[in-house]
Formats: sequence, structure tokens, C-alpha cells
Amino acid sequence: MRKRLKLLIKIGFFVAIVAGAFYYWVRPLLVRIESTTLASGIHVKFKTEGTNVEEYTNEAWQPYFAKGINMGATIPGHFPGELAISQDDYARWFGMIQDMGANVIRVYTIMMPEFYEALAKYNMKHQKDPLFFLQGIWSPEEQLIEGQDAFDPKIKSKFEQEIKDAVAAVYGKTTLTPEPHSGKAGGVYKYNAGPYLMGWIVGTEWDPKMVKGTNDAHADTPDYAGKYFRNKPGANAFEKWLALMVDTAAQTEVQYGWQHPMAFANWVTTDPIAHPGEPLVEEDLVSVDPTHIEAADWEAGYFASYHVYPYYPDFFAFDKSFQEMTNSKGEPDSYLTYLNKLKAAHPNIPVMVTEYGVPASLGVAHLGTLGRDQGGHSEQQQGEIDADLLQEIHGSGYAGAILFTWQDEWFKKTWNTQRYDEADRRAYWYNTLTNESFFGVLGMFPGKDEAIHIDGDAADWNKLKDKKKLDVQAPGFEEIWATHDEGYLYVMAKLSEPFDPSKESIYFGTDTLPGGNRHGPELHGMTLDEGLETLIQLSDDKKSRMTIASNYDIHARLYERSGLPDIDPKEKQDDSGIFKPWKLAVNYLLEYPDSRVNHPFGDVDVGILERGYSDPSRPDYNSKAMWQVQGQVLEMRIPWMLLGFSDPSSLSVINYMPQSKNKFEVTHVKGVRFVPWIVKNDQVVGREGSAPAQPVQVSAMPLYTWQGWEDKVNYVERPKQSYYIMKEALQQIHGPVTPTQQPGS
Repeated sequence: MRKRLKLLIKIGFFVAIVAGAFYYWVRPLLVRIESTTLASGIHVKFKTEGTNVEEYTNEAWQPYFAKGINMGATIPGHFPGELAISQDDYARWFGMIQDMGANVIRVYTIMMPEFYEALAKYNMKHQKDPLFFLQGIWSPEEQLIEGQDAFDPKIKSKFEQEIKDAVAAVYGKTTLTPEPHSGKAGGVYKYNAGPYLMGWIVGTEWDPKMVKGTNDAHADTPDYAGKYFRNKPGANAFEKWLALMVDTAAQTEVQYGWQHPMAFANWVTTDPIAHPGEPLVEEDLVSVDPTHIEAADWEAGYFASYHVYPYYPDFFAFDKSFQEMTNSKGEPDSYLTYLNKLKAAHPNIPVMVTEYGVPASLGVAHLGTLGRDQGGHSEQQQGEIDADLLQEIHGSGYAGAILFTWQDEWFKKTWNTQRYDEADRRAYWYNTLTNESFFGVLGMFPGKDEAIHIDGDAADWNKLKDKKKLDVQAPGFEEIWATHDEGYLYVMAKLSEPFDPSKESIYFGTDTLPGGNRHGPELHGMTLDEGLETLIQLSDDKKSRMTIASNYDIHARLYERSGLPDIDPKEKQDDSGIFKPWKLAVNYLLEYPDSRVNHPFGDVDVGILERGYSDPSRPDYNSKAMWQVQGQVLEMRIPWMLLGFSDPSSLSVINYMPQSKNKFEVTHVKGVRFVPWIVKNDQVVGREGSAPAQPVQVSAMPLYTWQGWEDKVNYVERPKQSYYIMKEALQQIHGPVTPTQQPGS
């Protein structure tokens, strides 16, 4: 009996192990989601019908509006392709995204396995209301631009393999080798996220010169008639290539027992609409028309996907033919007009705007109409603009609107700051002048975001362990303290008497390098033994700003031969005594024949320092607040790049050396010196009468220095004001609508 009992226990133990192992390997496939099944046994959850997308739910097909958000692939301190985002991060984010009112996440490329596992697990717990996703497939962008020929066998083969890898990853049936340097994810993909897929978006934004090069080189290429997709008569060569790629995705997916709606990525630059008022020829050079491709035998259907921002290309601001429609406020609205013209150009298929939005950043890269610039917005302004754009997209009859983006991405670059920083260090600091990093509604703030609030109260400084007192002897200042994080250099000063910005000004000169201004009107007769690179003036709202020594003005040095008006030779001299506004370019000088019309160089002042409160719990919170004073306590935070830093994590600043091939040389410095003074009644406090005979000893002033950080960053994750504004806007939308207004009406 005992032997039988032992045998039964062993058998039971073995069965338990086998069952556990079976469950472990099979559970990713145990997905229950309502879908319809074709006669062939293929499952379909979403399909296109006319100009709508439909979802199969409650045993019927229902119109569906994709209220989505794009999601990046990494977090601060990491570049794409690095294993950085955990399952716990994803699970938390998915809950926040659904709570915001979104029903779809769009990703651009194959994500790490953790994404698909986390989504499958999340949706297993939310079977009645799952969170869907749009899967993008990254095209070999660099090779396409370099080769200018999409039919190059190496490019074609590489993209086809990427498509097959993406489909296998979504359905949990592959192992991929990661390529961190190229940003490609990898690992063991075993969780089946396919049932939660809403659709596929093949490729990335297409370079117009590459498209034209492909068309010119392959004008006689035959039509593509695939098993599931084909091009229509009149398609150009690149569109035939795209038909092949979309069909490759379909042929690969059907092997896993599913069909989902298909699209390819597109943007305004290669849309099928003429932009007669667009200055740049390249922005209206060639069309990639989604209506030139059709489904031959694909029940899930086909849709168009466009990235549409209100500030790029420039015709949004300059082309009067795109200002025919007025919005709900009665304003001529080029974005609304464009949406309606684009929709009219795709009469028989659904169209989604799969990128839209503006960033909350100090930096600006393009100017739009109605204040919809690429940057320069507070979190509140970002949310209000994003909500307006969403309502216009929805009201124009689109099938979906996917906001760009979920989380801030420190590693990103922008055309007008990328020459000022170090490419391999961007992920390790928070550069608020690089607008591209701050489109997120989930903010990724520098490490002291919760420790220091700019509010004119020194209480939070008393809790800091890493602050440093600067032994600066200056009339009007009792104490000066400094600290820093990944985004800012912070200063707190206790003044001898309350500060009235309407009657006096506080100046902080900063010194990082030998050279710069040792005199100037702002010094009111003082002279220094060492020059200043930048100068901060705090007074009333119109005058508070940071300026830069004219011979250190990196903006002027970069664009002197690219459209800026002639620079006075005096400004190039050391100790010119001239401080210039801190500017960023927003458009190049455009001239015929590269441009249809001549258009002047454009730039904006980004050194304006707003007074306000940076505490997000306050009703008067301003995410752009850089200084505040209450009585005798002054607080400010200074963005690193405004101080000339190309990488604060290695104490690297742009130096005075001439640039080489549009790249500035950098110098590793020991830190920053501050030179403070107060001007009252047009006189420096403590220096009545004539200017002192001896220069102020800047070189003897204490240096604020810090230990550099390599790849370990601290950051604070916090929803922006824009998150809550978008939450309200998204929750008011329940399905697609039919537009009632047409362009020009």
C-alpha cells in the first residue's frame, strides 16, 4: 500500500510539473477576445468599411474611432534598443493611458519582448475593455536616403525581413538578436499580442528625393499584383514597391491565423495634395498616394495613415489657399482646411492622423499659425492646443487621431540644437531647448523636480544635502546657494532687503571660459578682471531674460553665412561689451531656385525667463517658470544649454574656437562662477559715485562645480497638465462623425 501511495505521489508530482510547464509555455496563447471568423478560419477583430474602421463587438460590427497615443521605446538615461522599460513600467502606463481615455497605443517598431508580454497580461485582466495597439514596421530609413533607390536588392531584402520579424514578434513566435547601436530590439518573443492588434503601419516618413529617385530609376517597373494587395493603374514605382511591402505584411500575418487593417506611414511632405504656397520645392516634390494601392483579397481592409502637425511644412503659415476654413472660434485655420482637403483626397478609405501635437518646451523649431508653434509652450498651453487639434481631426471625419506622444524622450534631437550638443550624450540630460524631447504628456523631469520648487521659499533648500554655499561678497546679497540636476543649475539668494522687480534689477553674470565681456552697459560702470559668457537680468516680466556675449553667440556664429543679417565686426571681438539675445533658428533663408519664393531667415528669442511657480500642485503652476522672488528670497533655475553647455554630465561647454564643418568644439570646464549685482535707480547697489578703479575680481570668486555623471540619471515621472486636459478631451469622444463643413464653406 505504501509503495502504491509513493508511486501515486510521484505520478502526481510529475503530472503537476508537466502541467505547470505546459501552462507556462501555453499561457501566452490562451487569449480570449471577441472576433469574427472567416470561412477560411482566419480571425478578424477590426476591419475597414467605407471611410470608417469597425470593431467586432457584442456580436456585431460597430464604428470605431481610434483615440490613440504614440509610445516611444525608452526612458531617460537610455537610447532606443536598450533594455530599459520594465513590465511594471508598461503595466502602470497602460492603466494611465486607458484612464486618460485612449483606446489605442501606436508603436513605431519592434518593441522589446516586455512590451508585448505586459500588454497581453494587462489585457487578460481587462478582457471586457482591452487596450489595443497599432504596430509600426520601421523601414531601413538611412539606407533609403543614402541609396535613393527603394528597389535596391539589399534594401528590399532588409525591409522584407523586418516585416516578417515584426509579425512574428507580435504573435510571440520568434527570437531576435538585439542591435542596441541601431535601436533594434531583440530577445525571446513568446507572448501572443496579436489578438489585441488594431492594425499595421508599414514604414516611416518617406524622403521625397528618395521617392523621386526611385520613380525615375524604375519608371518602367511592372504593376504589382500580390495575393492580398496590389497597386492600381497609374501608381508610380515607389507606390508599387509599397504595395509589395504591404502585401508581404499581409502574407506573413495570415500564417498566424489573423487579419488586421493595413496601412503605410505617410506625412504631409509626400501627400497627394498640391501646396502652391509652399516655399520649399522639396516639400511639394512628389506624392505617395495611398489611394493607388488597394486590397485584392483582405477582409480586414486598408486605410491611410498620416503625420500632420500644424507648423510643418511652412505652407501652413504662408499659403493663403490653406486658410479658407474658419474654426469654432471664427479664426482662419490652415490646419482645419488641410484636414478637410486631405480627407477629400481619400474618398473611399478611412484616414487616420497617426501623429499630431505640440511640445511643452522652452525651445522652438518652427512657427505655426494661431500660436501652434513647435515648442515654446507651457504644459497647459500644450494640452489646450493638443485638445483643439484632436477636436478638429475628429470633427473632420477621420477614423482616428493618435497623439504624439506618451512619454518625454531625452535622447531625441532637433535640427536647430543638434549642432550645439553631443550626440552620444543626449540621453543623459534634460535639454529643454530641444523641443523634440518634450512632446510627451507623461513628463520625464530632471531629478530635483520634486525636491526644489521655484516659488521664492527657501524651505526646500534647507532639506537638500548636496547644495553648496557660494562665498560671494556682493552688496545686497546675504547668502547665495547653488545646486543642480540633469536639467538645470539652481540658485537661491537671500537678499539684504525685499526685492521689487518694478523698480530694480538683479543681475547674475556667469563665467565658464576665459574670455567674454568684462564691461558693458548692463554693468553700469563696473569692469571685471575676467569676462562673462552669459548674463541673467531679473526685473519686470518684459525684461527678465538671459543674454549671451556677442563674440560667444553660437547662434550668430552658426548662421552668419546662412541668412542672418551682416554682423557688426565689433560683435566678434573679445570684450565687445555687447550682450545679444539668446536665439534659436526657426527657418533657413529660402531663395530661388531651392525655394519657389524668397523668404527671410527666421529666429526666436528663447532666453526669456518667465517669473512664476514651478510647483505642479499649485493652481498657478507654470511649467516654464524660471524664477520667483518672495520678500528677500530669490530662486531661479537656469537651463544648461543657455549657459553654453553641450553636455553638463561631463562639464562640457562650447568654446570660442571657430566651428569646424558646422560642428562646435567643446572644452571640459571645472564649473561656473556667478557674478551678482543689483541695479537700483540706474546705479549698482553698493557702488555709488564713480566706477571703482580696480576691476571686480571675478577670477577670485568661488566656483560652483560638480561631479559629472556618466550614464546614471535621476528623473521624476509625472503626468503633465496636458495629460489631464487631453483626458477631458478624449473622454468626450465616443465614435467617428461625418463632417458637415467643406473647404471654403
